[in-house]
Amino acid sequence: MESNINILITEDDTDINGLLSDILTREGYNVRATYSGSEAKMCIEQYDYDIVLLDLMLPGISGETLIGEIRKLKVMPIIVISAKIAQEDKINVLKLGADDFIGKPFDVYEVLARVQAQLRRYREFSTSKLKSNKFMYENIILDTESKEVLIKDKPINLTFREYSILELFMSNPKKVFTRANIFEAVWRDKFYGDDNTINVHISNLRTKLAEADSEIKYIQTVWGIGFKLIN
Repeated sequence: MESNINILITEDDTDINGLLSDILTREGYNVRATYSGSEAKMCIEQYDYDIVLLDLMLPGISGETLIGEIRKLKVMPIIVISAKIAQEDKINVLKLGADDFIGKPFDVYEVLARVQAQLRRYREFSTSKLKSNKFMYENIILDTESKEVLIKDKPINLTFREYSILELFMSNPKKVFTRANIFEAVWRDKFYGDDNTINVHISNLRTKLAEADSEIKYIQTVWGIGFKLIN
């Protein structure tokens, strides 16, 4: 039983909301059902959840807007479940910060499997973060206390922005980060579409990583979305 896992469902269709709530409750999860974006935002600001299941077409605040609001505060997985299944809709929510997308109508067992997969990744990330102040990825060791980065046990000199971008990637190595995600997390300001700022810092970071370890290309460009660690 997963009684220590808290799930937020945001879906304005009462039948679908009830179905998802019943499935996940039967699996032992603690489920809170909300029916508007405004209600969900209030819950997220007041409580901690391990995962969010989110529709896009919501009263109050739209699902797309809510994803952006969540990503200003939290890093837990977001699974979008929506009837908006056009390719551009899927790409858009991933660019905004969602971790997965399931189209309607959906198979309940697929939803359950996707939830379990995202929770497993999130749990691994959270556990590794609790165990140590160090993140390790391939030949890189990043120490969040000393702000030191080692590659093949040799220190490399990074600017504050470059370090912050690398820490962001290494703290969640499976996630694709959009330029907006990176800018708002590292610069702590609203992103107004200045791709060049992000591109220059990513390019400089790539160059320094390559100079220290030419055998591995660490940062992957995900076309149309953003960047992630190669894995």
